[in-house]
Amino acid sequence: MERTFYINRRFMYKLSAFKVLTVCFSFTLAILFYLAAIPAAFAAEISPNATIASMFSFSGERPDSLGVSMGKLSPCPTSPNCVSSQAEETDKKHKVEPLQYKSSEKKAFAHLKEIIEEMDNAKIIKSEAHYLYAEFTSALMGYVDDVEFFLDRKSGVIQVRSASRLGQSDLGVNRKRIEDIRSKFSA
Repeated sequence: MERTFYINRRFMYKLSAFKVLTVCFSFTLAILFYLAAIPAAFAAEISPNATIASMFSFSGERPDSLGVSMGKLSPCPTSPNCVSSQAEETDKKHKVEPLQYKSSEKKAFAHLKEIIEEMDNAKIIKSEAHYLYAEFTSALMGYVDDVEFFLDRKSGVIQVRSASRLGQSDLGVNRKRIEDIRSKFSA
């Protein structure tokens, strides 16, 4: 039995159910192929991890307490998701060693900046002669960590601080990051 389908009030077409389904299927395939081509066009610009991170984006707000005050970086909070070379020696949860350098201060800090620029998910926010601040964004969930470096002329070292903006635990990510930077810096 053939049914009459009205496509437009002005024009009536006698179409079988098979023809209607064929047209709908073709239209659906055309839309799917079009939508599938969109991500391919941007594949070179946007990584899958960046796409996932942008969907979740647990970036939090940039802290107001960043920077150097009276020769010190901000102290770590009581949560275990922060490490600092200026933490008390007895604070094993937060304490890391500062970066040691053998070259001139200027060369050492320039070398450090090059290392940070080459790291994945790092973005330098502020770069001065004796201070460097970068944000590191986690690949999967978009968590942002604030990482600071201070060229401490008085002590002859580069002080470091790496802290997560959100959450309680970082599963050791901040400590591992500083140690990775240290190994690249010392090489």
